[in-house]
Amino acid sequence: MQIPTMISSAAARRDGKLLIAISTALLAALLPAAGGAQAPAPAKPIPRLADGHPDLSGIWENGAGIEFVRPQQRGESICVSGCGPAPGAPPAGQAAAARPAGQAAAAPPRPTRPQYKPEFQAKVADLTKRQVEEDPVLRCQAPGIPRIGPPDKIVQRVGEAVFLYDDVSGGFFRIVPTDGRAHRKDVEPSFLGESVAHWDGDTLVVESQSFNDKTWLTDDGAFHSTDLRVVERLKRTADTLEWTATVNDPKVLTGPWEVQPRTARLTDVDLVEAAPCVDQDIDHIVDGSHHPNPR
Repeated sequence: MQIPTMISSAAARRDGKLLIAISTALLAALLPAAGGAQAPAPAKPIPRLADGHPDLSGIWENGAGIEFVRPQQRGESICVSGCGPAPGAPPAGQAAAARPAGQAAAAPPRPTRPQYKPEFQAKVADLTKRQVEEDPVLRCQAPGIPRIGPPDKIVQRVGEAVFLYDDVSGGFFRIVPTDGRAHRKDVEPSFLGESVAHWDGDTLVVESQSFNDKTWLTDDGAFHSTDLRVVERLKRTADTLEWTATVNDPKVLTGPWEVQPRTARLTDVDLVEAAPCVDQDIDHIVDGSHHPNPR
């Protein structure tokens, strides 16, 4: 797996999180299951605010965008990325051939990246090829939504939530009203847009608009227009936070795009001040090599 030369002094912080997460994934792959069945622990109650809605407050370890790491044990070795089919898996097409007659085929997987109208596909391909030169994040700009992913920390009170982020290009925040109010009409387009939220049962639904067109939807050239609309859904279950996002941009996309769901876990490791993001290596790029990590 190729890792790009980062041009931010904040990169060491992100790389550290990446190494910790990969180490955790590898350890989980190596450890055998504990012997003997154990009774499941009783589910923890969801903390709630005075208005009865779930309290999403907490520090959430969300994997820092490394869900592409799928470690597989191969004999005495561990394969981290690009492993291909697991040992013993049927060859491609064999599973379909073995399906009983009349049984419906499984639904095709959701696209892992946005689907663009034909007239924009060449632009996406060019940006992908030249990611190291063109990626806004590598120039210390905010990653935008949904690329920034679930919050790293939430501070919530009745009627309002503050989302805090620790990303490659620095620390960012969003102030999100949760009382169901309408969008404001007096805001300028921005990197993280303008957000309002309402409750759907125990799920917080965050609707965002008023974006500029200076961010990408993923790490690989997926640009968007100012018509971008993003709907995020956050649901707490004891010590985990489930995050999903749906992207709509009818100007450039063929239809809505559902981002790969993410699960964050409660932690006691608090955020610290983000290191300043400073361009350092743009003038020293040798080639456009970069890692395939569309978050």
